[in-house]
Amino acid sequence: MIKRIFDLISSSIVLVLLTPLLFLISLLIILDSKGGPFYIQVRIGQNGIPFGLYKFRSMRIDTEGLKITVGKDPRITKIGSIIRKYKLDELPQLINIIKGEMSVVGPRPETPNYVELYSEEQKKVLKVKPGLTDYASLYYIDESRILSERDNPEKAYIEEVMPAKLMLNQKYIQDASFWIDMKIIFITLFKILR
Repeated sequence: MIKRIFDLISSSIVLVLLTPLLFLISLLIILDSKGGPFYIQVRIGQNGIPFGLYKFRSMRIDTEGLKITVGKDPRITKIGSIIRKYKLDELPQLINIIKGEMSVVGPRPETPNYVELYSEEQKKVLKVKPGLTDYASLYYIDESRILSERDNPEKAYIEEVMPAKLMLNQKYIQDASFWIDMKIIFITLFKILR
């Protein structure tokens, strides 16, 4: 209950305070490339229930390819590369938090095609609400660059990165507390601002 109250209050305050920035980002995205400012992607939430995850659009519309983004992906727009660098593309997920689909801290929600590959043990991460940040987000803050150094980025993601992230998710679930959440939030802010 405390976690939900914190999620609602903190995400509402941040959303109100950042309204001018959100408006500016939206405008820059529209001016930079064809299409609207937002992108909604199906992710798997708590108890395996799909939901629409909100993001600022950072890629050209009607682009096909990997579900993961690797290095200097040609699909990424000029503004997209800037908002991705500072994780600003994730800000619309504050709406997902207010709606109760996500939490500020929790395992990052994955796309259905990757969740289908989870083992029964790995599926335990679906018992909790997904989050905006977590241990795995901190450890793999440069995931795109890491995968760009591999010959087969998607294979590396499936066989190495995803299992490692799921282990970190399980560690979070095991250790979860309000104070752990605060620690993860402050480390996340520090890493982004640095």
